[in-house]
Amino acid sequence: MTLPDAAHLRALIARLEAGLLERDAAVRLVLLAALAGEHVLLIGPPGTAKSELARRLHTAFAAAPYFERLLTRFSTPEELFGPLSLKALEADRYERLTTGFLPTAGIAFLDEVFKANSAILNALLTLLNERAFDNGSGREAVPLVSVVGASNELPADEALQAFFDRFLVRVPVAPVSDAAFAALLHLPTPGSALPDVAPLNEAARTAVATAASTVALGKDGLQACATLRTWLAARGWTVSDRRWRQWIGLMRTAAATEGRPEVDALDLWLAPYVVGADAVQMQAVAQWFAHEVLGAGAHDFAPLGHAVQAFEQQAELEHSAPAPGAAGPDDAAGKLALARAIGWGEGHPADGSADSPGTPAMARLTLAGLEAAQRRHYSPVHVASRLAQVDELLDHVARHHQALAAQAAALDARLAGRLWIAPSVSARWQAAHAGSLARLQSLTARLQAAREAFAALPVSQTAPPVAPEPVALPVLDSLTPAA
Repeated sequence: MTLPDAAHLRALIARLEAGLLERDAAVRLVLLAALAGEHVLLIGPPGTAKSELARRLHTAFAAAPYFERLLTRFSTPEELFGPLSLKALEADRYERLTTGFLPTAGIAFLDEVFKANSAILNALLTLLNERAFDNGSGREAVPLVSVVGASNELPADEALQAFFDRFLVRVPVAPVSDAAFAALLHLPTPGSALPDVAPLNEAARTAVATAASTVALGKDGLQACATLRTWLAARGWTVSDRRWRQWIGLMRTAAATEGRPEVDALDLWLAPYVVGADAVQMQAVAQWFAHEVLGAGAHDFAPLGHAVQAFEQQAELEHSAPAPGAAGPDDAAGKLALARAIGWGEGHPADGSADSPGTPAMARLTLAGLEAAQRRHYSPVHVASRLAQVDELLDHVARHHQALAAQAAALDARLAGRLWIAPSVSARWQAAHAGSLARLQSLTARLQAAREAFAALPVSQTAPPVAPEPVALPVLDSLTPAA
């Protein structure tokens, strides 16, 4: 048995994804689930390529007959499981002719799965979970690889929860975004040929299952699972023991096909699609993973912003402070007194009238010099104290920036070998890191400008060498990088 290599799997993914816009995550999830022998539920409005995904998935597996049905409350068991055998009835046996129906399918697509009646749902429970079909008085094994279910909405009826739980992976499928709308209109006509890639045969599927069984659950993977379980319990969100075990199998399949010997914390990127019961939970779990596992969540830079603002305001205040006993910078009477002191009279700029063409340049410079002389001057000790406090904060921010940059680089390195994480998913994590680093850089630039302002304060060697009170800053513990 030969395990399919990454190049072959990437080619299959590219084939399934060809011409489907913004479906990179859905494509990878349905293929990974099928390789792990699990079922997938696609949730979204009509016309979002749910059936096309299932049909393409069928082409990825050799010798896996395909079955498709749209279910309604009027659907009958005969439509899914086959008609009753007349010959068996003549022999007092209640058996179905299953050839060509769901019990003999490898890949199946069931549209509007939650609209089926109880008779169908009860039979599906056994078929999906145990890979068996009760045909008459006997139970037959079925060759089912994976069922792709689809629904426009999540089930509201409590009676459907057991059936809903049979789908390990739940994938929201939305209409294409505005950004991809033009590309949607330029897509080739339906039915265009897809890239030619050899499907996976039964031996390849068996090899994947065998390799997955040897993958260990790593220490950090186990710790991440335990942390997530605690986090879910605190919110009253429960995940069954069976579901946890199936999910571990799914992560082991991902690791095995990527050539890794153990499941690690990054494999929990699957969490939103496995433990999230609805859109709200999926979003919350995705945010938990990004913040707690990757450190790529939203960082609270508000304390740092307040600290930077405090330094900016203090620098502005000290630059505009008048010397003791001097007129303030906006004191009109003081300016007029300065003007008269250097021999100007009425009608000059200092008293608010129009500038006189004959105003000597030297007089203007003398006025500026006298105004500067009225500004407060500071001792070198004062300036050094301010610079030291700013430098301390700059050092703190630099260390935080370095830690965030290291996290971003480490994530990039880990993503390089991952086959199943969709580019659109990883791009969100990388964008979050880039956004955090950009905000830190912006705040650092402002802090550097405030430092330069303090360094440019007027200095007098005769000023009292007294260190000022430090600028009051908020607590900056929240700058500690996320775990």
